Amino acid sequence: MARPSTLRFSGRILFLTKDLDALRAQLAGQDLPFDPEMELIDNISTDEITPGWVCFYYDETLGRYSLVGLRGGAIERDSVKKGGFDVIVSGLSKGCGSSRETAPYSEKAAGVQLVIARSIEKIYGQNSQNIGLLTSTDFSLIPRILAREPISIEEFTAELDPISAEIVRSGGLFEYNKRRMAGQIVPPPIATGPRPMTIVEKIIAAHAVRDAAKGELGVEAVAPGDALFVRTDVRFSHEYVTPMADALFRQGLGEEAAVRDPSSVFTFRDHLTFLGDVMSPEKREMGLLGHAEGLAETQASFARRHSLKLYGEAEGGGSEAICHNAVVEDLALPGQIVAGTDSHTCMAGVLGCFAFGVGSTDMANSWYTKDVRVRVPETVRFVLRGELSAGVSAKDVMLHILSQPFFRTSKGIGKVLEFTGEGIASMPLDERATLTNMAVEAGGFTGIIEADERVVEYLREARGMEPEAVRAQIVRSDEGASYLETFEIALDDVRPMVATPGDPRNGVALDSLASDLRIDIAYGGSCTGGKKSDMDMYARVLGAALAQGRRVAEGVQCYIQYGSQQIRRYAEARGYHELFERAGVTVINPSCGACINAGPGASRGAAEISISAQNRNFPGRSGPGQVYLASPLTVAASAIAGRIASPEEVVGELSAEALPPRP
Repeated sequence: MARPSTLRFSGRILFLTKDLDALRAQLAGQDLPFDPEMELIDNISTDEITPGWVCFYYDETLGRYSLVGLRGGAIERDSVKKGGFDVIVSGLSKGCGSSRETAPYSEKAAGVQLVIARSIEKIYGQNSQNIGLLTSTDFSLIPRILAREPISIEEFTAELDPISAEIVRSGGLFEYNKRRMAGQIVPPPIATGPRPMTIVEKIIAAHAVRDAAKGELGVEAVAPGDALFVRTDVRFSHEYVTPMADALFRQGLGEEAAVRDPSSVFTFRDHLTFLGDVMSPEKREMGLLGHAEGLAETQASFARRHSLKLYGEAEGGGSEAICHNAVVEDLALPGQIVAGTDSHTCMAGVLGCFAFGVGSTDMANSWYTKDVRVRVPETVRFVLRGELSAGVSAKDVMLHILSQPFFRTSKGIGKVLEFTGEGIASMPLDERATLTNMAVEAGGFTGIIEADERVVEYLREARGMEPEAVRAQIVRSDEGASYLETFEIALDDVRPMVATPGDPRNGVALDSLASDLRIDIAYGGSCTGGKKSDMDMYARVLGAALAQGRRVAEGVQCYIQYGSQQIRRYAEARGYHELFERAGVTVINPSCGACINAGPGASRGAAEISISAQNRNFPGRSGPGQVYLASPLTVAASAIAGRIASPEEVVGELSAEALPPRP
C-alpha cells in the first residue's frame, strides 16, 4: 500500500544517548529535550539491535526484543515497544555489522516509524526501505517532529536514487516489485554514456536489467549513483535468514510462488549447528533451542519444496561448510554477481566477482525475479606495494586499513574496496580473501580483486575448469577509470595489529598494548580465520612451540575451527589436525560458531578476554566478554603465551621458508 504524501509523528523520540541514566529515564516515561550537542551512541551494530538469540524469531515477536543488546544494558525486553516511541535517534554508523533484517524489523515491530542517525550503514538502510521503516540523517527534522509538524514523504526520498525513492513511496520492496514485474512501473533507463569503468561498474553494466518483462540485459555503461536492477548468477541464504525470507516470499506472492531458476539458489545449514553446546540454561528455559532447531527444519522444507541444493550438517557435528568458504570453493566465478543473506558475502570478491550481502526481503524478491536492486557505488582503490614481513598477515593489513580516519568517520559506507598492486599478486588466494571478506567492516558495499592466473589455476585445480574458459570471464578495470580515493599501502611497513574490543575499526599496533594483557580464550576460526592458509599459520606457530616443548598455556581455552570439510581434509593431510591436538587445541568441525555466540569459543562471562581471528568484535557478538581481533599468527602465539603476544615474542622469528606448501 502506497504511503500518504504527508506524515505526522505523534509519538515519542528515543534518544540513544551515552548517558545511561538519561536513557533509562526515557524508557521510564520521561521525554528529553533535543540538544544538538547531546552525546549519542555511535556504531550501534545489528548485533546490539537484535542479538543472535533474538534472531531465532522472525515475526512480530521481534518487537519485544528490539535493542536488548545495546551496550550498557539499559534496554530490556519490551522497553522500546512499551515506550510508545515513534522515532529513534543515534550517532554515526547506525546498523553496522551483520546484514540481519531482523534489526530494522524489530524496531518497526516495536512501533518505530523513523530512524534518524548521523550516518546509516548501507545494508541496514536498504533493509529499512524494503520493509517500510523510514530513515534519515537530517537532524533538522527533530524539532519539527517534536512540534508535531506534518512532514512530507519527499523529505525522506529527496536524497535517494529513483528506485529507492519509489520503494519508500510504495511502502516497501514487495509492493514495488509486483508492479515492476507486471510492467506497471519501469525504472528510469540508464542514460550514462561510454566511459572508463572499474571492475564492479563493468560487471553491473553487463548484468543490468533493461526490461524485466522481456528479460533484456546489459547497458553500455554505468556511473556511480545510477540506480537499476541487476540479474544475479548466484543467490544463497543460511538457516538464520531463510525462514524469514520464505515467510515474506509466501506472504507477498502466495503459497504457490516458485523460485526462479532454482539451480542458481543455494541454502546453508552453517550458523547454528553447535548452538546446543553453548546455550545457557536461561535461554533454554525460554524455548530458544527449539526455535533455533525449527529454523533449520523450516529451511530444509523450503529447499525440498523448491528443489534447492542444501549444504547440510556433517557427520559428527557441524556443517559441510560455512557459506562463504563454500561459495569460493564451489560456486562463484569471475565476472558474476553473487547475492547472499550475510554481510560477508563480499568474501567471494576474491575471485573477481561482484558479491554482496542483502536482507531477507531482497532475497525473497530475488527468488521471484532473479534480480537485486543496486545503486552503482563509488570505488576506493588500495594499491598494495612490497611484500608482507614474516609474522605479518593480510589480517594485519586489513586491521591497519580499517583503523584509518577514512573508515572511522563513516566515509567508507557503501563503497567498493578494490585491492590491487604487486603486493596483492604476492599473496595466496586465501590471504586475499581476508581482505575482501572484511571490506564490510569498513561499511563497504563489497571488496573485489581482479582475477589473475592464481585464480585461473585455483579454479582449474578445485573445479576442473578449462583455463581459457576462466580467462574469458575475467573483468578488468579500464585504464582511466575513476576512483573516489586511492590509498597506497607499503606492506613492508605493516606490523602486527590488534583491534581492541567493540569495533573492528579499533585497530592499534600490537606492540602498543600492555604486555601483560592475559587471555581466557584464543579462537581461530570463522569464514575469515578458518581457511587453508589460516591453518598454515596456526601450524607454523604451534609447531614451533611444540618443538620448544611448549603447549597452550594453562587456563587458556584454545579452539581452531575449520571453514569447510575441504579445509579440514587439507589440514588432516598435512598433519595439522594431530599437531593442533598435541598442542592442547580443541579442534572443531565447520560452523560459524563462536563468531556469532553460537559455538565453542564464545565467552561465558563479562570478565573473560578473548583473542580471535574472526572478523568483528561488536559488543555481545561473541558472548559477554571482551574480544580482541588479530591474525591467526597472533592468536596462536597468544594461546601459547597466555597473553596477547606476537609470534616473534613467543617462538622467535617466523621465516618465510618455514611456510608449508600452499594451494
